[in-house]
Amino acid sequence: MPDRTTGSTARTVLALDFGLQRIGVAVGEAETATVHPLRVVVAQTQPGRLTAIERLVKEWRPSLLVVGRPLGEDGAPHEMTRRAERFARQLNGRFGLPVELVDERYSSAEVESRMRAAYGKRKTAD
Repeated sequence: MPDRTTGSTARTVLALDFGLQRIGVAVGEAETATVHPLRVVVAQTQPGRLTAIERLVKEWRPSLLVVGRPLGEDGAPHEMTRRAERFARQLNGRFGLPVELVDERYSSAEVESRMRAAYGKRKTAD
């Protein structure tokens, strides 16, 4: 979280999971290697979504924005890939911050794997 007294952030990253209806937002701190979800941005228009993200950028003062880049299992781009890439360019143009695209093909599997490692295998009903 930004230090409101000094206005400094130690390498804060805002990560955005682009979707046509919703954009999931998480914040990460490189210094502590922690990430936690912030909120889901829901707005009917692209300008509305960008305005909501602008509020988060002003509050958290990130040094980097990360956007998930959806790809097919074979690594091939598709329509959502192009939309996420366009969204990343819009963020860069609007906020003047570096934006990195991150392959998100196996992010759900990675989360599940980490959950199993931390909490054990889920029990299923017979």
